[in-house]
Parts: sequence; C-alpha cells; structure tokens
Amino acid sequence: MHPCQHVAEAILALPADRVRRVAIDGVDGAGKTHFADALGTELSGRGAHVIRASADGFLNPPRTRHRRGRDSPEGYYRDSFDYGRMCRLLLDPLSPGGNGEYIRAVYDVHREREVRLLPELAPDDAILIVDGIFTHRDELIRYWDYSVWLEVPFDVSVPRGASRGYGDPNPAAPKNRRYIEGQRLYMAECHPQTRAKLVLDNTNLTNPTPIPRESRAQT
Repeated sequence: MHPCQHVAEAILALPADRVRRVAIDGVDGAGKTHFADALGTELSGRGAHVIRASADGFLNPPRTRHRRGRDSPEGYYRDSFDYGRMCRLLLDPLSPGGNGEYIRAVYDVHREREVRLLPELAPDDAILIVDGIFTHRDELIRYWDYSVWLEVPFDVSVPRGASRGYGDPNPAAPKNRRYIEGQRLYMAECHPQTRAKLVLDNTNLTNPTPIPRESRAQT
C-alpha cells in the first residue's frame, strides 16, 4: 500500500463529527506540497471534502521576514510566518467550537503582497490538509489530528528545491545557510520527527518509506 493510501485510511478512521486537521511537514524541498496534493487527491477519490491550504499563505511580508537580516537563520525560523492570523483565520474556525468559516490564505509570496480572499464555510466532516515548514511548532501542534514529517537529507532537499527555480542547488552555498540552519534550529527546538504521527523517508518522491518510531532522529 502506498503511504498516501495508508495516511488516507488513518484520517478517514478519525471521528467525522468535526473537521479533521492534517499537517504535512518537512524541510524545504522535502516534497510537502507534492505529498499533500497526492493525499488530497486520494481522499477526494474516496468521497471526502478536502480543504487544501499551505502555511505559505500566511507568510509575513519581507520587512518582517528579514528584520533580523536577510541571511539570519533565526529570522527564517522565528519571523517567516504570521501564526496569529493563521490560527485566527484558518485553524481556530476549523477546530472544535469554531464556526467553520475560514480563510485559507492572506499573502501571495510570489507577488509579495497581501491577498483578500472571501471566507469559505467548511462542511462539518471536511478534512483540512496543510503543507508547510515548521508546522510542528508549539503554536500549531495542538491543532493537528494527524501529522506527517517527510525526512529528506539536505543534500537531496536543497537541489530538489533549487530545481523549481529557487535558490542554489549546492547545500554548502552561503545563501543556503539561512534555510538549513533555520531548519536545524526548528528540529532542535521542536523535534518534529518525534511529534509527527507518521515519519516517511521521502528521499525518493515516488516511493516514500515509513520510518519506525524507534528509529526516528531526536534533533
């Protein structure tokens, strides 16, 4: 069974009397969007109402993202996202006790500008799938009913990310220090490999492999 099918079955087994909230996490270039889209397709094919969102829809503008310096790893980890609005506009409305009226994005990073989307109303049994870095942070961990960490070494993830037209494919390039060291800060502080319900070795995009809990890295 492909891991997407396994994850879909695990999510569908969760109580359907409220929105089920799922996070797909991993370093830049780990394959989060690819996996989340495939999972959404799998769930939709089984009759589920899927809401797809990305943490990138809640990025801060450059003046906030780069306030510690454009090359700062700590700035990358601590200042990239507006978690207040992400929780208030997306996650809280789709949580138990929420009104189900959510906004899936407030920022377009490609155009570096705010976007104004109309609120949408989620069915009670919808499934929210959010892909994004840092989604096992303390501010977000309580929201997820199921989460996945995609384990990929930097010597694979960095060239993979660069192949999409962003950044230098060399992990040792100075411009990559911000991203690699920022991710290491996150892993050391939040241990997403142990917080996630499922960890997959996603070095091979076409063949993700589960990593047993006892084999997961601690940092």
